[in-house]
Amino acid sequence: MSTGQAAGIRAPLYIRMHEADNVAIVANDGGLPAGTVFPCGLTLVDKVPQAHKVALADIPEGAPVRRYGVAIGYALKDLPRGSWVHERLLRMPEARALEGLPIATVRPPVQPPLEGFTFEGYRNADGSVGTRNILAITQTVQCVAGVTAYAVQRIKAELLPRYPNVDDVVALEHGYGCGVAIDAPDAAVPIRTLRNISLNPNFGGELMVVSLGCEKLQPERLLPPDAIPLAADAPAPDVVCLQDEGHVGFMSMVDSILRQAETHLARLDARRRETVPASELVVGVQCGGSDAFSGVTANPAVGFCTDLLVRAGATVMFSEVTEVRDGIDQLTARAATPEVAQAMIEQMAWYDAYLARGRVDRSANTTPGNKKGGLSNIVEKAMGSIVKSGSAPIAGVVAPGEKARRKGLLYAATPASDFICGTLQLAAGMNLHVFTTGRGTPYGLAQVPVIKVATRTELARRWHDLMDVNAGRIADGEASIEDVGWELFRLMLEVASGRRKTWAEQWKLANALVLFNPAPVT
Repeated sequence: MSTGQAAGIRAPLYIRMHEADNVAIVANDGGLPAGTVFPCGLTLVDKVPQAHKVALADIPEGAPVRRYGVAIGYALKDLPRGSWVHERLLRMPEARALEGLPIATVRPPVQPPLEGFTFEGYRNADGSVGTRNILAITQTVQCVAGVTAYAVQRIKAELLPRYPNVDDVVALEHGYGCGVAIDAPDAAVPIRTLRNISLNPNFGGELMVVSLGCEKLQPERLLPPDAIPLAADAPAPDVVCLQDEGHVGFMSMVDSILRQAETHLARLDARRRETVPASELVVGVQCGGSDAFSGVTANPAVGFCTDLLVRAGATVMFSEVTEVRDGIDQLTARAATPEVAQAMIEQMAWYDAYLARGRVDRSANTTPGNKKGGLSNIVEKAMGSIVKSGSAPIAGVVAPGEKARRKGLLYAATPASDFICGTLQLAAGMNLHVFTTGRGTPYGLAQVPVIKVATRTELARRWHDLMDVNAGRIADGEASIEDVGWELFRLMLEVASGRRKTWAEQWKLANALVLFNPAPVT
């Protein structure tokens, strides 16, 4: 990374990511007017908004526009030095073919193990570790959501105060379960997603289900005995069926849910935190409301932290198919084995076909906010997104809705939708979430703590009670990527231990679970 000056954000400042780049982004709050002269002598010929690109040299029509050392587009007309370079002036490159990719060719230097770091977590019978102690009530179908929500309100008001060691009660509400082609091949995705969310480490192995009775997704299909890794003495899933003849009236249903909840609350309340190694963290990393600073500040800091976590023996999942698709050659090259590379290629090919069925391509990803924040297209966005994964070898691939089965850096194949990605990472077993944002979003999850990282100081200042970490200090020259990476690593251990609450937890901000359902709806 190079800049137009040594330090000081108030003077004209641009940030260039690679020595081969012929564009850089303007770092100053509010952007810079035409006529601004940088210390290096570059003069703006246009007004350039903050985070948007300025041409560092004359770029002829048809020539590549380079950022991160790659061609993020091709000039649709001559772009003079000092001009504003935005999405309407670029032709987006075609997606990299999935044939002839480098396979497991990169061997990064082996980093020494990071030892001695611990957190206070809840050990589960299946060997996993929770960062929170939550009663989760699984629902087989959307039809029961209103009744369950009413019951949860009463549980929180009447029962939860008696069980101080239980952090929360959450209903796993979703829009699935009936009115769907439940025997279609792709229906396996939402079913296994909901099953594996029910088994998330933060729920302590307590399986409580509310069913309607007539739905397609019957409890025994959702949670068959051979798919539930329960201890030998653990009870079977506890099901409350609203259509049971014994329920006379609405309050009969609610009271039944409360009675069953109290049994689970008592068992959860008996649990205590214990010291566990940092290797028990299962961290999902994600970005949303991205801007051109995402790949400059927050995501590189997360990437540095990812490397620390991998060195500590933890599991880290990065995701979002369309936001890494244009860097597939970088990822297959970093695969630990040819088999891992092939698994990534298969996930990309499946998603290419999925988008083609909908008559769209990966370019549908970028939002108006992304573009307002300086990201011209999905190629540029992908280059900044990938850096969340750090530099470690990619040790495995997790298909949508599947559970992570090994430690290290994993690619969890998910759509880029914030809500669907978070839902699928929950299913994979994450017990802590890190979310970077440049434009700003109050995103949160009720099931795991979500640490929010701002890409810009201006956002961190305005949203001071929503952002947990300000990575904008990197662009300000006040902190290095390494500084913020270590800060995030230490904050994770504090949050995982329950000694710190994230802002999303404090305000109880939580988005709905959104299951990825590529199968037909009937």
